[in-house]
Amino acid sequence: MNYKTLVNKTHPYNKDYFNNFSFQKVKDSGGKEYLLEKKTLKAYLDLKKDLEKDNIEISINSGYRTIEEQEETKSKYLRIFGSSYTKKYVAEPGFSEHHTGLCFDIDIIVNGKVVDEYQDLTPYMNIFNKIIMRLKDYGLILRYPKGKEDITGYSYEPWHYRYVGKSTANIITDNNLTLEEYDKLYNKSGVLLVNKPKGITSRDVVNKLEKVFDTKKIGHNGTLDPMAEGLLVITINRATKINELLTCTDKEYIASVKVGVETDTLDLEGNIVKTSDKKISKDMLDNLFKEFIREYLQEVPKYSAIKVNGKKLYEYARSNKDVELPKRKVIIKELELLDYKEDSFKFRCVVSKGTYIRSLIKDMGEFLDIPCTMSSLIRTRQGKFKLSDAVDLEDVTINSKLISINNALDIETKEIDSVDYKRIVNGAVIDNSYNIKNKVLFMKDNRVVAIYQNVNNKLKCFKMLNETS
Repeated sequence: MNYKTLVNKTHPYNKDYFNNFSFQKVKDSGGKEYLLEKKTLKAYLDLKKDLEKDNIEISINSGYRTIEEQEETKSKYLRIFGSSYTKKYVAEPGFSEHHTGLCFDIDIIVNGKVVDEYQDLTPYMNIFNKIIMRLKDYGLILRYPKGKEDITGYSYEPWHYRYVGKSTANIITDNNLTLEEYDKLYNKSGVLLVNKPKGITSRDVVNKLEKVFDTKKIGHNGTLDPMAEGLLVITINRATKINELLTCTDKEYIASVKVGVETDTLDLEGNIVKTSDKKISKDMLDNLFKEFIREYLQEVPKYSAIKVNGKKLYEYARSNKDVELPKRKVIIKELELLDYKEDSFKFRCVVSKGTYIRSLIKDMGEFLDIPCTMSSLIRTRQGKFKLSDAVDLEDVTINSKLISINNALDIETKEIDSVDYKRIVNGAVIDNSYNIKNKVLFMKDNRVVAIYQNVNNKLKCFKMLNETS
C-alpha cells in the first residue's frame, strides 16, 4: 500500500495503486454513511475525539467516491453553482483523490448547527486553524493549503484532509510542502553510494536512510561488519528489486592484518584463541599471494548471518553451540601487497561474491603457519561502483543524487512501443524479436518498465519495475 500516491488533475487515479486497500463505513452527524480506507478512518476518528476535548465538533461530509459518483457530483454542482465553481472545485472524473478513500471533507458543528463549505467561513477560520494544527499528529495533511493554489490547482480548502501516514505528514507540514512538492522530492528510485563509517552496522545505515528518504523500501547489498568501513551500495524504492543483480559482482577491499594472533570472530574485536611469536618476511608474503590467487572452498566464519537449519551462525556461536560451518566456492582474483612489517601487513584484493575477507586472512595464516586476524577493512569497489564516488553518511539528504536503475545495471536496454508495453506490464511472455541473449531492461518513454530474460528463446519476466509493481 502506498498512502503517499499523488492523485490530481494531471495524475489520474489508478486502481492498481490501491488494490489492497480495505474500506469501512462511517456516519456523519445526520446518519448518512460514507466509506473511508481503514487507516484514514482511524485517523479521522482519533482527530475527532481529540478535538472534542476542546469543544470542537466535526462531522464527515465526503469520503470515497466511484468514478461514476464523481461524474454525478460534477453534474450536480454544475447545475447548482455553474461552470466556474465546477472548474474550480470539482476534479474531472478519474482524477479525484476521493476514488482512493484516503481523503475526506469535514463540516464543523457550531452551537448545534452544521457549518459547511458553501457558507462564508471567515467567522470560523480560527476553528479550522486549530484543527489544521493537529492534522500531522494523525498522519493527515491539509491537501489544498493557502498560497499554494498554483501548485495544487485548487483554491484553499480548509475542510479537505488527506491521509499520508505520520512520518510523511510531519515532513509535509513542517516544511510547508504540498503533496505535489513532496512527490517531486521524495518519489524517486535509484542507487545511492554511501561511505559507511566504522562502529555501526549496515542495518544502522539503512535505518537512517529510511528517515531521510521517508520510505521503508531501502536495501543494501554486500553487508559490512561494524568494524569495517567503505562502500555500501544502497537501493531505494523500486531499485530494491535489482539488489541481486548488483550483489553478484566482484568486490575490492583494502585489508590490514595483525600477525601472531587469531580470535574467535577472526577480527580484533573478538576473544583471542591463538597466539604466536613467529614473524613474517617479504618472501613469505610473495609466496602467499601467489598461492591464493585462485578458486577454493572457503569456510564461512561462525560469527556471520549465514543460516544453518534455519538459525544464524552467530546465534550458535553466542550460545556456545557447535555446528558444522558451511563452505562456499570463492574466487580470489587479485592480491597486492601494500605494506608490511614483521607483525602486520596490508593488502588490496579483488574477490568474488560471497568471499569473507576475515576467513581469507585466517586461511592465509594457516598457509603461513602463523595465526592471523583482520585488524581493519575498507571496501573500495563493488562492481563498477567506487568508494571515491560515495557520499559520507552524515552528508546524505533528500537531494543527494541517485544513480538511475538503467545506469546502475550492466544489461542491454530496449525502448518498447505501446503494444509491447501493455503486454510487458502484465508480465506476458513475448517472442524474442529483440534478439536478446540473456537479460534486457525494457523502457518506455525513458522510464524503466521491467527486466526480461531469454528462456528457450522466449522472453519472460525476471523483475517488474513499473511504478505500479
